[in-house]
Amino acid sequence: MNTNITNIITELKTLTLLDVTKLIKEIEKTFGIDISNTPVSTGPISTETIISKTEKEEEQTLFEIILTEVPTDKRISVLKTVRNITGLGLKESKEIVDTVPKQIKQNVTKEEAEALKKDLENAGAVVVIK
Repeated sequence: MNTNITNIITELKTLTLLDVTKLIKEIEKTFGIDISNTPVSTGPISTETIISKTEKEEEQTLFEIILTEVPTDKRISVLKTVRNITGLGLKESKEIVDTVPKQIKQNVTKEEAEALKKDLENAGAVVVIK
């Protein structure tokens, strides 16, 4: 193998996952390419997976709460909880409960999202945090 390539590979082995992600983005920018849709079959973790996971780790500070299911016998308690969380009127809250899946709240912290999820689940709803 070429000495330059060996040196580059040796350097790459010392990089953190975040550094690799930045390097990939810089290579894409410098050479005008987009490798995010390029299949990589050199191992169990693709470049796309590394970028995706790193971006999620970096950016995931705000979450959204999605109401996915409301059992018929729990509609009233879930409706009351949705009204309390959103501050919407009865008609708007009923529309949310009747047309699941629906986003209840967005751009909330992890702690707030967990608390709201717990409140909705206690009322009988099925909730997802994204």
